[in-house]
Amino acid sequence: MAKFTKKRGKASPAVSTASLPDIIFMLLFFFMMVTVLRDSDLKLQVNTPEATQLTKLEEKSLVNYIYIGRPTKQYQAVYGTSPRIQLGDKISTVDDIPLFLEQHKVKLPDNKRDRITSSLRVDGEVTMGIVQDVKTKLRKSNQLKINYSAGKRAQALE
Repeated sequence: MAKFTKKRGKASPAVSTASLPDIIFMLLFFFMMVTVLRDSDLKLQVNTPEATQLTKLEEKSLVNYIYIGRPTKQYQAVYGTSPRIQLGDKISTVDDIPLFLEQHKVKLPDNKRDRITSSLRVDGEVTMGIVQDVKTKLRKSNQLKINYSAGKRAQALE
């Protein structure tokens, strides 16, 4: 009598790709939710000076960015060509700085408020008069942590 044996497949079954689109869309939605886009639309031309000795700011949420420069071509009809100050998304004056600082301070927890830094992004062609006015207003507003933003200079090979 002959014995009938079933041939069992020695190969593993194919990997199902039916759930692959679901995984891709879940990743897409995840990255859409956690990505932080630029906070403000830059209305000024700011070409920061270059430097070789730079330190990176650790917590970006504790930084107030104050832009100082000349308006871009599309905003020159409205704001002129003289240097201006941009706080957040709008062109402002020196007198608006305390309110800007307070609005940022309110969003943070109490234990982090003393670590807020104001970062001045100043165009290299701007005179120091407007920068000094901003620094004076920051000092009067009790914002004593200030830094100047700069771009990284390519080091010359020796």
